[in-house]
Amino acid sequence: MALIEDQTYQPKILVIDDEKRIRDGCFKILIKENCLVEMAESGEMGLKMLAEKHYDIILTDLMMPGIGGMEVLAKVREQHPDSVSIVITGFATLEHSIEAMKKGAFDFIPKPFTPDQLRVVVSKAVKMTRTLQDIATERTRLKTIVNYLAGGVLVTDRSKNIILYNPALLRMLGYEGDALDDQPLSALTADEKLTGIIDGILELNIGEFKVLSAEIEPHGKGEGPSNQLYLRAQAVPFQNRSGEILGSVTIIDDITHLKELDEMKSAFVSMVSHEIRSPLSTVLSQIKILMDGLAGELGAKQADILGKISRKVQGLVELSNELLDISRIEAGLIVQDKKQVQLMDILESLVEFIQPRAKEKNIALSLKKADIPLINADIKSMEEVFSNLITNAIIYTPEGGEVTVEGEVKGDFVGIIVSDTGYGIAPDEIPRIFERFYRAKTEKTRNIVGTGLGLPIVKSIVESHNGTVKVESKEGVGSTFYVRLPIS
Repeated sequence: MALIEDQTYQPKILVIDDEKRIRDGCFKILIKENCLVEMAESGEMGLKMLAEKHYDIILTDLMMPGIGGMEVLAKVREQHPDSVSIVITGFATLEHSIEAMKKGAFDFIPKPFTPDQLRVVVSKAVKMTRTLQDIATERTRLKTIVNYLAGGVLVTDRSKNIILYNPALLRMLGYEGDALDDQPLSALTADEKLTGIIDGILELNIGEFKVLSAEIEPHGKGEGPSNQLYLRAQAVPFQNRSGEILGSVTIIDDITHLKELDEMKSAFVSMVSHEIRSPLSTVLSQIKILMDGLAGELGAKQADILGKISRKVQGLVELSNELLDISRIEAGLIVQDKKQVQLMDILESLVEFIQPRAKEKNIALSLKKADIPLINADIKSMEEVFSNLITNAIIYTPEGGEVTVEGEVKGDFVGIIVSDTGYGIAPDEIPRIFERFYRAKTEKTRNIVGTGLGLPIVKSIVESHNGTVKVESKEGVGSTFYVRLPIS
């Protein structure tokens, strides 16, 4: 059986031994096995040759005058981690063996040895060498791919030491220091959001998989009106076959352009909504003058047409108002003036104000008063939240139905419940009702006019107050919205 299965491969072997017969014997045996063999008669000469050239396999005597095998092993491990070391010795003890293995020895061969013993040991070393070379090739290939990715890549081990990264990452985080291989994560960044999601990944249980993300703002990108860099980081675990967490992989994307586009869109929507609202309000006031007969008496048909026009224009005014609300939410201006607020007072005023609209549809609108504590909130925002929910309940409840508003205390939160006996929402549509412009339409509700912005505005306002909103609904039975807000 051939020592080397692939005859196109010629391993480079260095034999370091102070005994000439050992060196010559190894040379004669291995040269016949398609190996490239060189020899050194001392540890000093061997280290000099290793400094000048890479060898796949090093056979070194353990006991030599001057620099011994242990020191050679240590240098090989430090300077040539992809090389395989074999110890030749006639005085090996258990202690020597353990020490040699710690220094990086792959195998031992005792003196004296036969040609077959040498072939067996070297054959195993050749296979290990090919494996190490394959790993190195894969690592180089991976490094090349990662280096040319547009996004930043950061891989850490379980101890948060950096094991892989690319130039895009360094550019995004503004790092210009030394190489980061095997350095702690703290050498690269102290960003709490970035380190926080990596910590969260490394704390996962065995077999658990999760994607954690965060937006980070590491540094400015230059001078000018828009000089902030916005990044999105997403971290996932990498695991072994048993599901054990070995480390984290984090991908970082530059989302500055998306942020700028979003800001431009918000500014445009705000401008258009503001410019539209004024003329629409003027049109509404003129229609009211006509309908009130101040410009002459109207016929029944004319009054009906003007009524339809008024409702459509009013819908456009409401749309422009909601678009302005969305713009303020995106700009972080929706919650302007927080103070101590009694929600029951706000609800009582709203129910009284909306009552005429409920009576138009013969809907019983009621408020169940409760003794609830004060909360810290923006009054106008709270009015908008509950006006929206109560109005929606009336709109989506058929004539003769009921809409009920009530309050409660749940732990450290005040809960407000708005329930109706309306059309209800299909189970597959419930997850989407808080999306912008989404409207659940059925045979019974498709003629109801709306923008699909009311509930997204409600959700944004409630969350800006550190609260939550959720819904339970059953088609043909009704819907119940639960708003929870923290007690002051």
